[in-house]
Amino acid sequence: MRRNFWYLIATVVLILGTFLATIVGGSSPVLGLDLQGGIEVRLQPVGKTPGTAVLDKAVDIIRNRVNGLGVAETEVKRDGNQIVVDLPGVKDRDKARRIVGKTAELRFRPVLGLLAPLGATLKPTSTTSSSSSTTSSTAATTPTTAAVSSTTTPPATTAKPGKAVGVQRAPATSSTTPLPTTAATPSTLAAAPVTTVPTARPAVTNPPNTPAAQDKRNATVILPGRDPKGTRYELGPTALTGKLVTGADARFLGGTDGWVVDITFNSDGSTKFNALAAVSFPKPAPQNAVAIVLDGVVQSAPAFRTSSFTGNVQISGNFTQTEAEDLATVLKFGSLPVQLKPLTTTSVSPTLGKDQLDAGLLAGIIGLALVALYMVAFYRVLGAVVIVGLALSGMAVYTLITYLGDSIGLTLTLAGVVGLIVSVGITVDSYIVYFERLKDEVRTGRTVRSSVDRGFVLSFKTILAADLVSLIAAGILYWQAIGSVRQFAFLLGLSTVLDLLVSYFFMHPLVQQLSKSRALVATKRVGIAAGLDTPEATL
Repeated sequence: MRRNFWYLIATVVLILGTFLATIVGGSSPVLGLDLQGGIEVRLQPVGKTPGTAVLDKAVDIIRNRVNGLGVAETEVKRDGNQIVVDLPGVKDRDKARRIVGKTAELRFRPVLGLLAPLGATLKPTSTTSSSSSTTSSTAATTPTTAAVSSTTTPPATTAKPGKAVGVQRAPATSSTTPLPTTAATPSTLAAAPVTTVPTARPAVTNPPNTPAAQDKRNATVILPGRDPKGTRYELGPTALTGKLVTGADARFLGGTDGWVVDITFNSDGSTKFNALAAVSFPKPAPQNAVAIVLDGVVQSAPAFRTSSFTGNVQISGNFTQTEAEDLATVLKFGSLPVQLKPLTTTSVSPTLGKDQLDAGLLAGIIGLALVALYMVAFYRVLGAVVIVGLALSGMAVYTLITYLGDSIGLTLTLAGVVGLIVSVGITVDSYIVYFERLKDEVRTGRTVRSSVDRGFVLSFKTILAADLVSLIAAGILYWQAIGSVRQFAFLLGLSTVLDLLVSYFFMHPLVQQLSKSRALVATKRVGIAAGLDTPEATL
């Protein structure tokens, strides 16, 4: 009894609290193309149809690319052998084609220096120190140490330290290949004693959030890292491109190396990369590094630890598994793995989307009002339990959709609205199954209070079985369907899971609390007993 009471309190507080926090925070569900209006672009592979894995990889790259260009709430999905890109809020058809059709080029650029984040300045201070750079071999050879002296100008709290990253040979290339014991990103080296950062930099005002526009292939450019508010990089002209990369894989070495990324170049790529290494390696940090640039953003900037490479190139530096795999993906698929051409570009009117949303909401309100009237007329006080339960379920769904929109980019489409409306019937069915079971228990001579727990135990089995059928159907539909139908299935399944939770933690505990009141049980025409068609029932 007491446990159910706390279930009830916790459920109401949790749902109301998160809902109010969402409203006060100004958050709301992200509307899809059919509700907000915008542009839909369909892309089709050129030539032979590629495999599913290739198309899925193209979808991931296009999604990251379009989101990185500032188009919010973009939905990129595969529809058979085509790729569909929804751009809510975009009205310019030519802009949509430019955004989606952009063929990015992975570029390797020499690092010339570091700059403070936009809105900040580097405050140079000069110090002179001596340090050492240690290398070791795979065949237990004697380590060699080279003393290095340089003038340093570390930034004052403006350059954000990054993870240690270095470029090194793959262990399998030679038994005497020198391997670095430590390495660091230019941003880390900028604060280290062996770092050299130019003391004088001209003011640069490259626009924020538009790095791709500044990434001119054969020019000296200033580009941001993956953190747009972090240290910027001054980079030289492109030394080689991702077209010369034949493979990249993340793997775990163990020990102090942890996760690393192995890169394989073709013969031309190896020649150009070695030429870049020969020029960059003798220079002081951060000019001894190479920037890996995609869409005008520095994805990684590892420092060279040797002047030439034979075989694979290996990047190490305290990577997590996710970081290593992401970098390998950038290297392997910096450019799209398949050539695509726009097939159709369709404009969706914002007015049409608004009309559809208004019509969907109106249908839902009318349906809920009719259900509420029927429940109150048929079950009296228990009908109020249904209304409150539906309200809490609606708040929980609203909060979850808003959270998923912010966290994983879930967009609410008209199909999703339909799925939510259909789920109302599933939710109401759970209440009806419970109340009808209560009728059966009371008619056998039991009191209302004694029937509440027994009736719930028996009815919950039926509720669980019915909801499992709905979940299986939603799961199969989500698995097999494409496009907006998947969202219908997803939101239907989400609402079904919520129905089970609300039934167990709200419906039963609330009815249990109401059954303790003699007035609520025995009041003529509106009491619980009247709603169960047994006015003679006792407390």
